[in-house]
Amino acid sequence: MIGEKLFNAELKVDENSNFRFPISKTKNQNSALRTSHSAIERGFSLLELMISMFILIILLSVAMPVYQRSVQQARETVLRANLWQMRRAIDQYGTDKGKLPKSLDDLVTENYLREMPKDPISEKQEWQEIQGEDTNSPDGEQGLKDVKSRAEGEDSDGKKYEDY
Repeated sequence: MIGEKLFNAELKVDENSNFRFPISKTKNQNSALRTSHSAIERGFSLLELMISMFILIILLSVAMPVYQRSVQQARETVLRANLWQMRRAIDQYGTDKGKLPKSLDDLVTENYLREMPKDPISEKQEWQEIQGEDTNSPDGEQGLKDVKSRAEGEDSDGKKYEDY
């Protein structure tokens, strides 16, 4: 019976060679379709907005710790690099001048460092200067032997910043 209705239906071909079955619509059906279509275009329901916000909150709760961890690791890497550069500058100064510098300021004034580096953990230009006996000096003077961070706390591996 259904096959007979489909077989007996008038089949029309449009300009793109697509086959279409004619559907007769009354005036009331067209206005009902228009009304439901315009209701869809009005916006999102409160439930849809709440679900979207819930998904966004879940994504942010996952992304924020990852972001904070990567920022902390970057700061630790910069701290290690700054300390390495300052220690290298101390060694170069000692080799060139035959004595150790008195402070980090000597490294800056003699252009072994372009500027005093900033501690990325404490965000200050304060460093712990370790003074010791200058083995290159014939008089046994004191000089800058090492430099360490004054930042408090531990890195992601549990090592204190002071011990870098």
